[in-house]
Amino acid sequence: MNPVLALARPDILELQPYQHAKWDPSLERLHANEMPWRAQGDNTQAGLNRYPEPQPRALVERMARLYDVPAANVLVGRGSDEAIDLLVRAFCRAGADSVVITPPTVGFYKVAARIPGAGVIEVPLLRDSFALDTPAVLEAGRCAKIVFLCSPNNPTGNLLDEAALLGLCRELAERALVCVDEAYIEFAARTSLTARLAEFPNLVVLRTLSKAYALAGARLGTLIASEEIVSLLKRIIPPYAIPASTVEQVLALTETPQRAIAAARIRTLLEERETARQRLARMPCVVRVHPSDANFLLVQFRDARQALEAGKLVGLLVRDFSSTPGLANCLRISIGTPEQNERLLAALERA
Repeated sequence: MNPVLALARPDILELQPYQHAKWDPSLERLHANEMPWRAQGDNTQAGLNRYPEPQPRALVERMARLYDVPAANVLVGRGSDEAIDLLVRAFCRAGADSVVITPPTVGFYKVAARIPGAGVIEVPLLRDSFALDTPAVLEAGRCAKIVFLCSPNNPTGNLLDEAALLGLCRELAERALVCVDEAYIEFAARTSLTARLAEFPNLVVLRTLSKAYALAGARLGTLIASEEIVSLLKRIIPPYAIPASTVEQVLALTETPQRAIAAARIRTLLEERETARQRLARMPCVVRVHPSDANFLLVQFRDARQALEAGKLVGLLVRDFSSTPGLANCLRISIGTPEQNERLLAALERA
């Protein structure tokens, strides 16, 4: 048994999972209180009048192939947000357990911990480089159940040092989960940490179709971890979590031709990112363009509000992080189409 399971809430380990209505595809269904007729206009293959599989086999197998991991190590959910929520609920007791986050980073880690009453230990990234303060994270991790790390990090855009991430996994073995959120890894010059799962049983990796595969609206995220952790989380994930329409759309839109299109778009986006970086760095209104391994740039302006308004005047909205500690006058600019990028850059140059 994975020793990390000893970190889980005892009541979750003992929990009897919800018993969903199982079926035999060879038999007609009169066992799940479903409407026997499709809704008018329902053109889905499975029929929206029928409940989907709790963890659709075809979808799990597709994600396993996409991320080059065994299907037993895959849990699919409604975006990475659901995976984050499940981890906190499975491992953290209200008022007793904590998670570690490294701001500035994804805000949902903190929200997901606070909702069920878990504590949050904040270990800020190093101010100049946004690198991990590894000794401080390790010290905090020894007092927590989960360490949430985003690499490439959002909103700063930088990859976290791989040796530091694996070192944390090693030092926190049997002490805490190390959850690495790789939402932007397709835009970085680094392979996923999923190849190290067998070596580190406390490692959890989050992947998403929202960014590189242009499927943010499908809300499909994948948690990749040891088989024991995946089995534990299956106890508490809501039944029939993935809509049948999402399953069909994701299967259709992650076929080989679509993956080739995604790869070509990523190459274009990376070229656009570099062009934007160079032009922004030459602008008098810009103090610093932070290095990025993601599909966005974090830019410090002399006057972020003026830059934000310049974008709005040409119909474009970027994200203002000026109120975030350590990110004064910083805007996060998502890389768009070449036309959108040119429109924004020209507006900032005029400003």
